[in-house]
Amino acid sequence: MVKSTAENLSPTRVKLDVEVPFEDLKPRLDQAYKTVANQIQVPGFRKGKVPARLIDQRVGRGYVVETAVNEGLNDYYQEALAQTETTPMARPEVEVTSMPGVDGEAEGPLKFSVEVDIRPQVELPDYKGLKVTVEPAAASEEDEQKALDELRSRFGTLKAVERPAAKDDFVTITLTATVGDEQVDHAEDLSYQVGAGTMLDGMDEALEGLSAGEDAVFETVLAGGDHSGEKATVKVVLGGVKERELPEADDDFAQLASEFDTIDELKADLKEKAAEGAVTGQGIEARDKVLEELVKLVEVPVPDSVVNEQIEQHFSQQGHSEGDEHDTPEHRAEVESNAREAFRNEIILDKVADAEEVGVDQGELIEYIISTSQQYGMDPNQFAQMLDQAGQVPMIMGEVRRRKALAKVLEYAVVTDTAGNTVDLTAFVTPGGEDGAASADSADSAESADSADSADSADSAPSADSPAEAEKTPAKKAPAKKAPAKTAAAKKAEAEGAADAEKVPAKKAPAKKAPAKTAAKTAATKAPAKTAAAKKAEAEGEEKAPAKKAPAKKAPAKTAAAKTAAAKKAAEAKDADTAE
Repeated sequence: MVKSTAENLSPTRVKLDVEVPFEDLKPRLDQAYKTVANQIQVPGFRKGKVPARLIDQRVGRGYVVETAVNEGLNDYYQEALAQTETTPMARPEVEVTSMPGVDGEAEGPLKFSVEVDIRPQVELPDYKGLKVTVEPAAASEEDEQKALDELRSRFGTLKAVERPAAKDDFVTITLTATVGDEQVDHAEDLSYQVGAGTMLDGMDEALEGLSAGEDAVFETVLAGGDHSGEKATVKVVLGGVKERELPEADDDFAQLASEFDTIDELKADLKEKAAEGAVTGQGIEARDKVLEELVKLVEVPVPDSVVNEQIEQHFSQQGHSEGDEHDTPEHRAEVESNAREAFRNEIILDKVADAEEVGVDQGELIEYIISTSQQYGMDPNQFAQMLDQAGQVPMIMGEVRRRKALAKVLEYAVVTDTAGNTVDLTAFVTPGGEDGAASADSADSAESADSADSADSADSAPSADSPAEAEKTPAKKAPAKKAPAKTAAAKKAEAEGAADAEKVPAKKAPAKKAPAKTAAKTAATKAPAKTAAAKKAEAEGEEKAPAKKAPAKKAPAKTAAAKTAAAKKAAEAKDADTAE
């Protein structure tokens, strides 16, 4: 049985000293001899039948022992974690200090040490009765008119016009992108709405004022493909201009666009929905402020390795390299800040969930998956399958659990508006109200994950490696938003390397790789608004992000010089056998 002891090096890092008795190592050692026997040839012996004594002479016992150690190291590590009740959050650093027959007795124990970042232990403060102030929930006439205009635009028609293009016009364009003297992309008859900002930086400015048949040239940075991050010269030729004509807001329109017979009934319904939206907005404001107040009460140490991993995942998943226009010191600082905040939120809300004995049932999980899949324009079944294949269902369950924990804190809070009136958030924190909040939450998640997480918790999700995560065109970085109920998990957690057990992704949407966006052919659709995560968050199967805890993988043993010498000896023995 493995013997292990734990030494806390810091609030977020622990050192495990592990000792494996020879009896426990021997079965793997016997298997290692069989493996090596099948790899070498010795005159007079059939392949696989070479005695251990000759293997020691020709290959070296050290090589065999190292083979056995590397094969069993992860199992021994996992056993040590269980014994010491340690929850790892990042890849461990392993050092083998003694191997039997190599730098220890022939039948002595295997000894190794592990340093790994862990979840910090925090004391949960009294979170009941937190006081926050929010704006009154009131929908204005402008909100009602905006809702009506949006509905009319859905039933509008496009009409060709002979005038220069202006904001909100629909245009047909041809794009040609060159890097230096090389043409890297060309596309014709693309449809685009001026001012949408979903293609290339500089596109909208170049189009405004152009007439049919005219062209313009602008400089931009490519956001995908083989030339991602490179500066390019793009020529845009305007083929035609159309404007949207909106239908009259009358009874005929009401019957066409809704179940109502008159425009007055439709307007009354839109007014009611605008009021409901205002209440939901007020609830979201209260939720975010309650979380801010809660976080102020707890000091949560954040492991640097977890944050650094989130940062690298964020930029590498988008195909950017350090130094390009997207990967700037300012943006890295922004991503780091969001990742740290998301991590703190996650730790605190997990503690609240434990204290409140919060669970997640199948119905709640399905509801969350459906809501989040809509944010990324995916079929819920396809989205659920993607999460399952990426091993991110536990991450999603963690997100739902934390959301419920925050709703509990909000339920206990004392909320008033700026006029001094007590705000009743019952409709917001009950299951029916949570639905509306969930949509807003998922939207916030995707946007935050883009600008920072999941974790990503956080420009996450992810996971959602991001789940996670519908990314904006990287060149157009939006200001970072806070991750309210999201954690570094949105952010898409991935199992990478040795024992990546329980990474905290940075909030990214669940693991979706963004399709390559080249200068001409692809318009990068902006994320609807922040699941965490995770760390891969454009739908094709991410992040960061990003549940969150990925299953542990094998930890490679670091055996320094002993391994190198043994490996060399093994290679020499094989060469000699071949020569014979």
